[in-house]
Amino acid sequence: MKNTSYRTLWTLAALLGCAASFAADQPAVGDLAPDFELPDQDGQLHSLEDYRDSWVVLYFYPKDETPGCTTEACEFRDNIFAYRKLNAQIIGISLDDVDSHAKFAENHSLPFPLLADTDGAVADAYGVRTRRFGFEMARRETFLIDPAGRLAVHFSEVDPDTHSEEVLAELSARTEPEAGE
Repeated sequence: MKNTSYRTLWTLAALLGCAASFAADQPAVGDLAPDFELPDQDGQLHSLEDYRDSWVVLYFYPKDETPGCTTEACEFRDNIFAYRKLNAQIIGISLDDVDSHAKFAENHSLPFPLLADTDGAVADAYGVRTRRFGFEMARRETFLIDPAGRLAVHFSEVDPDTHSEEVLAELSARTEPEAGE
């Protein structure tokens, strides 16, 4: 019962909008994206520099296995081949640890890295760390980073049900001239 109550509280925290944000500024569209080095669900380190010359869909989410986060991750998973065709790498980041990410990725067959930002430093660098009901987490926001490492689009309002399609449409519009070359 205690585990269920804790999980319910996390779910409520992820779904409700009553939050206290940390004071970090967000990088602006056109700025170089803040670099990072974080472990994924398999413990392998990833940095933004690893994906230079590719588009990066860097999405922050509150908590593994919560309804909205699961929906969003599975929508990205279901569109993975369209993203790959556009030379785009999807990367999810939350404040959950490697073990939590490993279970989440396995449970939903997620074919992209989920990075563990356990100290919140990367969430701070992108200005998305928040506190809800006493728990620190990342707000659900996405940054589309161009192949040169600059922020091309910032999605601050995210609907988990439609977000992957929204990002894919934006990416397609930005890469369309490249496809004809």
